[in-house]
Amino acid sequence: MYKFSAAFTDPKGSPIRALFKYLSEPGMISFAGGYPSPDLFDVEGLEEAASRAYRNSRSCLEYGFTEGSPQMKAQVVRLMLQRGVETTPENVIVTTGSQQAFDLILRVLVDVGDRVFVEQPTYSSNIQAVQTYQARVNAVPVNADGLDVDALARMLAEASLQNDVPKLLYTIPTFSNPSGATLSTQRRVRLLELAVQYQMVIVEDDPYSDLRFFGEPVPSLMALARQVPGAEAWVVHLASLSKIVAPGLRVGWAVAPLEILRRCSVAKQSADVGSSPWTQSIAAEYLASDRLGGHLESIQAAYGAKCRALSAGLRGALGDAITFHEPEGGMFIWARLNGGVLATELLQHAIAHKVIFVPGEGFQAENIDRSMLRLSFATPTLEQMAEGAKRLGEALQAARSAHGLSSTVGAF
Repeated sequence: MYKFSAAFTDPKGSPIRALFKYLSEPGMISFAGGYPSPDLFDVEGLEEAASRAYRNSRSCLEYGFTEGSPQMKAQVVRLMLQRGVETTPENVIVTTGSQQAFDLILRVLVDVGDRVFVEQPTYSSNIQAVQTYQARVNAVPVNADGLDVDALARMLAEASLQNDVPKLLYTIPTFSNPSGATLSTQRRVRLLELAVQYQMVIVEDDPYSDLRFFGEPVPSLMALARQVPGAEAWVVHLASLSKIVAPGLRVGWAVAPLEILRRCSVAKQSADVGSSPWTQSIAAEYLASDRLGGHLESIQAAYGAKCRALSAGLRGALGDAITFHEPEGGMFIWARLNGGVLATELLQHAIAHKVIFVPGEGFQAENIDRSMLRLSFATPTLEQMAEGAKRLGEALQAARSAHGLSSTVGAF
């Protein structure tokens, strides 16, 4: 009856949010959502920041600047400097979470039929975002050291011969969602060199780099861009406070070249006029209070302990029936099932055993490996890690039995 646009004739929803209906079931342990733990929110600090913000109620309750409030942009510049990036307020646009920032980048750069590269696996909602703009999506493989830049170089060389170089590459180079992988410094430099060579925009999504609980920090692509001649013109950096402060603020930002930012501002005017001045004021006051450093130390320690607990639980309960790389930060473990059971099959048995995770299909754009799954250790308690892993082991035994395989996990 309705004549929907081509992109929404048969839209696919988020595979993560499709699992939300199970969260309210009594006793359910969820490794599904990539949500920060509400137990770790700096409630006191945010309450104080909100109180200070409201002292200027005329400003924070009125319409604001499309590009973001001067106070919030100043704090973004300050925070980016702490992360090794020198920028200016003119190069910053404040958005309603970094998801909107990516949408704005797509709006101003991508036409129907354009080619876009994404790393694989990658954040499912941003695969959806690219598909919404009816771009042609191609996947660049990821391994334990992040994006495979050698594979990317081959893909770009072939694309150049066909005069079909992608408009942009989307990557989460630090503690990627879902793989947990971090791109090495050497690979980052090579990636920047390829961007310059092929004049391809790199969209660097950086929600997790402050969640490092082990190992040495790696400079962001934007921080390294000054070392690679011409690279600064080809990097767009996205970040937010969702994973490190509170997602309910819905405060994110993009740092980008002026010609891109100017067009994003026009695109944002038609999208929402401007992000909430109220939540920007709270976020700016919180960042100005210098509580973030201590808060980060707290959540880094908590997530590190949770990651180790889940990793140990998986090894103990599933043994060689599962393979994964333990990350040095972030919120996720990306795992492969061994022995013939698909992740979607395991999920049905897992739900019956009161534990859920996200099958890996939605994080892949091409050549889908259906044995993959994502487990988030951010929200469950330490006590729930071992129990959740135990339930996964029992669910896998049930799935193997349903397949007529040995019911003993790890016996192939």
